[in-house]
Amino acid sequence: MERGEWKTRVQELLNICHEEIRKTTAIGKKMLTASKTNTCLHEAYEELGKLFYKAIESGEIDWQNSKSQDLIKTIRSCQEDLDSIEQEVQRIKFAAGPEVAGMRTPSEKNKGQ
Repeated sequence: MERGEWKTRVQELLNICHEEIRKTTAIGKKMLTASKTNTCLHEAYEELGKLFYKAIESGEIDWQNSKSQDLIKTIRSCQEDLDSIEQEVQRIKFAAGPEVAGMRTPSEKNKGQ
């Protein structure tokens, strides 16, 4: 191959690479926008769900759909679990020494023997 042909071939290859990078960048930007939009949609659904839950709990809305009632039970159960976990975390935070989460040091274990 002559030098001019190599130069032309390399230039073509660079142009192809440049075009692929441009396409990939454009796709990446679209995917980032889609991700942000999906996050916004998720947040809106979550907020709507919270508002709806509060309206049902307050009696503002009386919706006897069995699926919604199951979800409300799940929400209540999860809230109770989270409250319990938070209490445990606070207990652990302010516990003295190795008593944290029921743990004992090896020397404390040996004292009981």
